[in-house]
Amino acid sequence: MRAYARFLYRCFRVSFVGDWRYQLWMLGLTILTLLGINAWARQFTEGLITTGMTDQVSWGLFIANFTYLVGMAAAAVMLVIPVYIYRNKELHDLVIFGELFAVAAIIMCLLFVTVDLGRPDRMHHMLLRFNFPMSLLTWDVLVLNVYLLLNLHICGYLIYCRYRRQEPSRWFYIPFVFISIVWAISIHTVTAFLLVGLGGRPFWNSAIIAPRFLASAFSAGPAFIILTLMAIEWFTTHPVPRKAYMTLRGIVLVAMTINVFLLGSELFTEFYADSAHIASVKYLWFGIHGHDQLVPWIWTALGMNLLALVMLYLPITKSKKLLAPACLLLIVGIWIEKGMGLIVPAFVPTPIGEVVEYMPTANEILICLGIWAFGLLLYTIFVRVTIPVLSGRLVEDQIFHTTPNAAAEFAADQRRTRTQEVPS
Repeated sequence: MRAYARFLYRCFRVSFVGDWRYQLWMLGLTILTLLGINAWARQFTEGLITTGMTDQVSWGLFIANFTYLVGMAAAAVMLVIPVYIYRNKELHDLVIFGELFAVAAIIMCLLFVTVDLGRPDRMHHMLLRFNFPMSLLTWDVLVLNVYLLLNLHICGYLIYCRYRRQEPSRWFYIPFVFISIVWAISIHTVTAFLLVGLGGRPFWNSAIIAPRFLASAFSAGPAFIILTLMAIEWFTTHPVPRKAYMTLRGIVLVAMTINVFLLGSELFTEFYADSAHIASVKYLWFGIHGHDQLVPWIWTALGMNLLALVMLYLPITKSKKLLAPACLLLIVGIWIEKGMGLIVPAFVPTPIGEVVEYMPTANEILICLGIWAFGLLLYTIFVRVTIPVLSGRLVEDQIFHTTPNAAAEFAADQRRTRTQEVPS
């Protein structure tokens, strides 16, 4: 326990070491987090009236981000599968970055659920007898927490073993890896069932919602990991094999193709068959009775997704300079489509025909930005601590300097070793 406490203490000190870009990035995220906490404190004292949600539209930006981030967390499995099932040793170290992102994403998911409750002190009501086991939201929170614990155990154990220069015991983490693969699919499927099971909202009453959830998740998640690996390669000395980019690019391409196909199939079914929730679909894509607030957003998302898909099909995106903008377009496009484009239209119009549009308030947006900033802050710290451990510069019997000049020394060390082989 003493050795583990020293490991945590050294990781804490390392998280403060970096050049001016790192310090500026962390400062900006910290400021946004504090602004988000202040906005949530205002909501906590005054109530959900500080948000744009109403009796007609009871889910908004909070649940939109929640559904998006559940998929991002589940997408970490897209690095786990080639490493542990197909035994791709070149990607072994990189899988940790995907699982660390899953940890940060799940924490953000739980925070979005917390702020959406309005009264987090009553969160335990979800687990009481009159809600469990019938409430799908209860099951969703349970599977999210289990997935969080699985990834914390896997990442923590592997990083600590590398820190102590010990070979990890396979029986102590491999079974949990395979459980996490199944669990990653389950968390997004349960979230989809949470929507599909609401019979009073015909917009969600489609069996295709769950497959679309998984397809969009396995597009946006690996795309974000690609951008993370590019940042790691650019700002540190940790090498990223080209095969990692090409593997993730292939996953994104296939998953995004399936996502666009499923979207097209759903739109054809709704508009051609004139189904029960055609009113919500018309509101989303073309507007209804002069209300068209979401129309520019959804068409922008469709354009970004199609442009990203075309770029991925072209061989030129094998270059990292062109792969990055394609991934960025895809991440933003899916956030719009899967967030506001999926949650809000189910409430417009209401079952009795009322058309009440939803517009998030500044306070609501600040809370969302604060949660995203906190999640990125955690992920940055995770990555900042992990890289020295994986590269062998932060180990149990070696001093990692955290002096006032550590940032300059670290940058100089980066320049010296950028072209050198980093020990595995």
